[in-house]
Amino acid sequence: MKNFKDTYNKEIDRLKQFIPIVSRVHGKSHNEFYEVEQEFNKIVSKIDLGNYNLDNEFNNLKVITNNYEIPNDTCETYEYVYKKLKLLNDRYGD
Repeated sequence: MKNFKDTYNKEIDRLKQFIPIVSRVHGKSHNEFYEVEQEFNKIVSKIDLGNYNLDNEFNNLKVITNNYEIPNDTCETYEYVYKKLKLLNDRYGD
């Protein structure tokens, strides 16, 4: 869990910045990203309350994103978000 918490603390500010931007830019053509944003917000809310039981949220993200598969028609920021969410998911499982 220490690896997850360290990674989360390192990446959270940038993810909080980028996810709404990606949602605004790509959401209409990639509706699934709205769901990604919702699951991310659930994760943040739970962690803010000290709840680290994130199994459902990470399982949902894997399904929504087809295991963090990056669409071909997206930008580097979209790719960054998926890679960091996957990293968090991987570290959560450690």
